Amino acid sequence: MKRMKAIASLALAATMVFGLAACGGAGDSSSSSSSSSSDGAAVSSEGQVLNIYCWNEEFKSRITDHYSAYSETSSDLEENDNGDVQGTVEGKIGDVKVVWHITPSKDNAYQNALDEALLGQEDAAADDKVDLFLVEADYALKYVDTDATMSVSDLGITEDDIADQYQYTKDVMTDSNGVLKGLSWQGCPGGLIYNRDVALEVLGTEDPDEVQEYVKDWDTYLETSKKMKEAGYLMTATANDPYRVFSNNVTTPWVNDEKKIQIDDNFKKWVDMSKEQVDNGETTSEDLWGDKWSSGFYPDGKVFAYFGPAWLFNFSMAADDEGSIANAGRWGLCVGPQSFFWGGTWICGATGTDNADLVADIMKTMTTDETVLTEIVNDDDDFVNNSKVMEQFANDESYQSKILGGQNPNKIFCEGIKTIDLSNISSYDQGCNEKFQQAMKNYFDGNATYDEALEKFYSDVETTYPALSH
Repeated sequence: MKRMKAIASLALAATMVFGLAACGGAGDSSSSSSSSSSDGAAVSSEGQVLNIYCWNEEFKSRITDHYSAYSETSSDLEENDNGDVQGTVEGKIGDVKVVWHITPSKDNAYQNALDEALLGQEDAAADDKVDLFLVEADYALKYVDTDATMSVSDLGITEDDIADQYQYTKDVMTDSNGVLKGLSWQGCPGGLIYNRDVALEVLGTEDPDEVQEYVKDWDTYLETSKKMKEAGYLMTATANDPYRVFSNNVTTPWVNDEKKIQIDDNFKKWVDMSKEQVDNGETTSEDLWGDKWSSGFYPDGKVFAYFGPAWLFNFSMAADDEGSIANAGRWGLCVGPQSFFWGGTWICGATGTDNADLVADIMKTMTTDETVLTEIVNDDDDFVNNSKVMEQFANDESYQSKILGGQNPNKIFCEGIKTIDLSNISSYDQGCNEKFQQAMKNYFDGNATYDEALEKFYSDVETTYPALSH
């Protein structure tokens, strides 16, 4: 698979030149015993503090509920102006103190905090070393393609252990040398989440297989969009709703080997489709997560569909609010024009950890133990990263989603996840995707021509990533 050699935007790759030979804090007085990794490097198993870096409490909740040895002892979290929590939480695993360092993602704050900690990793005291940290797909290669992350094999996790994990989740964490550097307990395949009542009114059916015929490809999707407009509904709340479907199905990465920015044909297709829909009043140019975007969670919002994975309808579409479509169980799910994924959290072992054995056990338990993964599906409505477990749920007639009117979404998700291809991801994806959508909003709103919006995109990206050009 063609991979881009990642750059770390704040000199991470240049500074973190320590390799696996430093793993385990060799020479630290706190490390009294060690075991050997696959390349013979010493890894400590006697660290007294396990430091975990993350951007919210999701993984902490999974550990609390499903990693039986863990218990929480204290919390020093506070809510910021954006409603995100930040601070530290402490717990115990046996005799090891666990410290969660939680910094929200907004304005790159989480990556900045993690980068600072990793830059000081080699010289940090044993109790201050980063042991485990989490990343998202959009910026995973920034860390995967450096010595900051340990290989999964050096943590003692084998190919057989992860044989049932979905390939795309492994591709995200594979460096340019083909080395796997992290694992996830999640798979996040997406689909078209549609309003059953609107489908029945406009299309004459709410059946997922029949609705699929109205959105089976992008040309058919646009014809249905016109039907929705004529009936007084938006096809989607915003043009950004289907963006990830296009970005997940590109044939070239954002940046080539010469550090040149490239605009894949799929992005131009999204721009053309979105401009037509916005101009026709079939969608809007609003941002995701805003009030106008989420107004469609309720009948008065007059929105036909959203693109998203299970976590979107389970946790983000106001299912607990009486009067919402989700609360009434009136969403449905079909594949949509193309398969895609959205989201996911990956676990990385930090080079230099003095708790490699514990890091390995957490990673293995949370991502490969079928009993634990089955619990996560049942208890948390997560789509887990294990094809064997999820196929069982897909074929379980008793598994039903109240939000989806009793539909079992797992068969659709299990089929869709097989076609996800991330061979064209790069370490610049997060910045490029964000800047592209922001720049194109000017075009959709009529405040710039396409060429002017494109020049703004190039300028913004090259400011963010000075090494790039177009």
